[in-house]
Amino acid sequence: MSKCVFQLKLGYKTTGLSMQRNIFIVILIFLIFFVISFLTNILGPIIPDIVKSFDLSIGLAGFLPFAFFVAYGVMSIPAGLMVEKFGEKAMLIGAFFLAFGGALLFALIPSFTIALSSLFLIGIGMAILQVVINPLLRVSGGEEKFAFYSVLAQLFFGAASFLSPLLYSYLVLNVHSRNGYSESSGFLIDILNGLVPENLKWVSLYWVFAAIALLMVVVIALVRFPKVELLEDERIDVGKSFAELAANKLVWAFFLGIFAYVGTEQGIANWISQFLQTYHEVDPATTGASVISYFWGLLTIGCFLGLILLKIFDSRKVLIFFTCGGIVSLLIALFGSKDMALIGFPMAGFFASVMYSVIFSLALNSVPKHHGTFSGILCAGIAGGAVVPLIVGGLGELVGLRFAMLFLLIPLGYILSIGLWAKPLVNNETVSSVRELFKMG
Repeated sequence: MSKCVFQLKLGYKTTGLSMQRNIFIVILIFLIFFVISFLTNILGPIIPDIVKSFDLSIGLAGFLPFAFFVAYGVMSIPAGLMVEKFGEKAMLIGAFFLAFGGALLFALIPSFTIALSSLFLIGIGMAILQVVINPLLRVSGGEEKFAFYSVLAQLFFGAASFLSPLLYSYLVLNVHSRNGYSESSGFLIDILNGLVPENLKWVSLYWVFAAIALLMVVVIALVRFPKVELLEDERIDVGKSFAELAANKLVWAFFLGIFAYVGTEQGIANWISQFLQTYHEVDPATTGASVISYFWGLLTIGCFLGLILLKIFDSRKVLIFFTCGGIVSLLIALFGSKDMALIGFPMAGFFASVMYSVIFSLALNSVPKHHGTFSGILCAGIAGGAVVPLIVGGLGELVGLRFAMLFLLIPLGYILSIGLWAKPLVNNETVSSVRELFKMG
């Protein structure tokens, strides 16, 4: 899943050694952002292979993203409570160990039922990581540099989203290729040739994921993390604070906004390759993977453009403009020619780029207190990435994937409505001149 970096607004007060800004920890956090994105956004490219390898219907294939993203709904708030009890280091190690176990399980026993369990385990691990790393970045890099480091983290997140489909293409084209075990095939390919069945070359990805996750466990175990202490007003509280927020209809309206955004993003990304193969006979391992790579690449570029636009225009107007652009791009991709689809889907990623960060900031700026608990509720909305692709897959069985993807107009319409009804207590700060824009940090 990718998008502008999750801003889980948990505040920390530094103590003792944590006052020393640790650039090594910051770099490690950037690496974690990269790995999260690398593992999260690979489902779209491989769905056609999974469908073919396990002889699945479109409806059953929809359960794959469901198994992964439902973990966010399950773990977002519990992870916020657990990190306070067990600490950041233990939670990071546990998260990557879960990801390692899930990836290794599927690599060893590639089947549809195992894939569901594997993706759920990996999803839980990624949900824990999302909760831990943003507050840790604030502490390690310093609050005064948090905005800058968050932008850099977006770059790492987006780079991984762009590169993971390309790795998929490389592995599928080279594992068990004509080179066989020759010297020209390379050390990595030689190892994977011995591990992966010839008819399941794409499973090699999960061997790579398992190795990466295990390496991260080792690295994190060797690193000394700063000690942190949560500020009282910014703890996740499932008691009084949660009850107050749960009684506020605005809270659930913004929760649905996050739900709708992640559902839309994953509903597009997870079905791009299958759509292109079905309607335009595009090879998922080459052109299909490239289109998904461009989708995430343009989404990342859009994040940076969005940062500039939000300094010039009201965030609600930016949200409305980008959502309209996303709707037009999606319709062009679905009903245009092959060439139009190859452009339309990546452009949908570009226009989706600012939606998450704008919805999240509008939400936090619309509620005066309990931001830590509210952030936990909002992050649980990432479960939209489980539900919407599943609905699209189910509808695809009835009316075909093209018309099924029109369902995405419903969450997009809801996102558009947020730009019309949101009334934040504090509006985003804007500039009055280009000169003032470049003076701002």
